[in-house]
Amino acid sequence: MSSSPQQKRDELVAIARTVRTRGLCGELVAEILTDFPERFNHTKEVFCINSNGNICNLELERFWFHKDRIVLKFFGVDSIDEAKSLVNCEICVHESETVKLSEDEFYDWQLIGCKVETLEKENLGCVTDILRNGATEILVVQGKKKDYLIPFVKSICQIVDIDEKLIRVDLPEGLLEF
Repeated sequence: MSSSPQQKRDELVAIARTVRTRGLCGELVAEILTDFPERFNHTKEVFCINSNGNICNLELERFWFHKDRIVLKFFGVDSIDEAKSLVNCEICVHESETVKLSEDEFYDWQLIGCKVETLEKENLGCVTDILRNGATEILVVQGKKKDYLIPFVKSICQIVDIDEKLIRVDLPEGLLEF
């Protein structure tokens, strides 16, 4: 394990969260946080963020899936005591290593923090969360006086500029009244 102080937290994307040790040889059981678990087949180097926000580099030695979780073994973590220090940590990759999505698909972390404004450039607020109801995603936009729930559909969210962290919406009449 080596420290990586130059790595910025906002450039990392969590793909797993360790929940407990497994066995005596430094293995960890983790929740899978990626929609693409096959990515572990091509992942060797990861970043580990502990509860204090400290970041270190880890190299994945091996892994396997067990039930709905993944068991991780890292090089240099060879005992239960060494593994205990990695419990409740996020296992991350750099955002440049995320699975590429199609042009009109976005990760939640790309949308959260985006400024939302109307096509007339009236500021509505900032995306703080994404809700899923089965039919479509709903953007939770924190406004000045209240939160707005805006369906994340092309007919409403007409411009999504991730680089500028901006979403321009064409709202149906009455949508913000609720």
